[in-house]
Amino acid sequence: RVPGTRPFSLSAAARAILGMGRWGDDGGKQKLTLQDVAELIRKKECRRVVVMAGAGISTPSGIPDFRSPGSGLYSNLEQYNIPYPEAIFELMYFFVNPKPFFTLAKELYPGNYRPNYAHYFLRLLHDKGLLLRLYTQNIDGLERVAGIPPDRLVEAHGTFATATCTVCRRKFPGEDFRGDVMADKVPHCPVCTGVVKPDIVFFGEELPQRFFLHVTDFPTADLLFVIGTSLEVEPFASLAGAVRSSVPRVLINRDLVGPFAWQQRYNDIAQLGDVISGVEKLVELLDWNEEMQTLIQKEKAKVGRGSE
Repeated sequence: RVPGTRPFSLSAAARAILGMGRWGDDGGKQKLTLQDVAELIRKKECRRVVVMAGAGISTPSGIPDFRSPGSGLYSNLEQYNIPYPEAIFELMYFFVNPKPFFTLAKELYPGNYRPNYAHYFLRLLHDKGLLLRLYTQNIDGLERVAGIPPDRLVEAHGTFATATCTVCRRKFPGEDFRGDVMADKVPHCPVCTGVVKPDIVFFGEELPQRFFLHVTDFPTADLLFVIGTSLEVEPFASLAGAVRSSVPRVLINRDLVGPFAWQQRYNDIAQLGDVISGVEKLVELLDWNEEMQTLIQKEKAKVGRGSE
């Protein structure tokens, strides 16, 4: 389909003509609301929550898009005459010229940005014992900074927390090379002198082994949140259809995307518009406002101490 078009209106019209109602053949079942989902969580009827998150939860933290003309990061990358922005994440290009990738890495390296309200909502889900797993497309590491433990995380597109030598394949903590990256140097292996690459998934590379936890996570989930993602990058996008049909799916996003646009279920909920506003509305319905503020204050104080 044409990028930017929304097939939802067509399918909605077709369904209306067929007498199926706006959200598909729901067998006469009542369509869910965000309020209903909040009640299910409060009554502990949903206790195995899986979350799919994308760039939309990180942009409020100020994370720049390297593809946006006018952004400082885009300007910094322009000096390298990259054939097209995505070349930064292509291995063939990386081996010829790793500098552009490390310019991006310098910007996104852990410590430059702080989590926002959406990250702390996910942390609160974890603190309450409700988060089965958080699948994130983001490589900024803000979920870790927000205090979500690595065992609850699947960083589908990789992480800066670890790095691997491209020659001898030795593994290192990402922090070992922070000095080089911040000094605009390409990091090299202390053993074989090969270029060390953070464990970010490049085009054509295999996804992290942890990604395959979805085989057990999604069938056992009893609630799915999809937050701030266009659901266009596979295989991540297909996961939205992997929960059982009886499981409510909640989209908190600027636009209607993926199966929420073209394969709706009666128990799908779409909270459209600003992502942070959508999360705030849910927190209000859950009556978690006070706990959220306490958590955010506590975490900000912790981050403040760490940066002194």
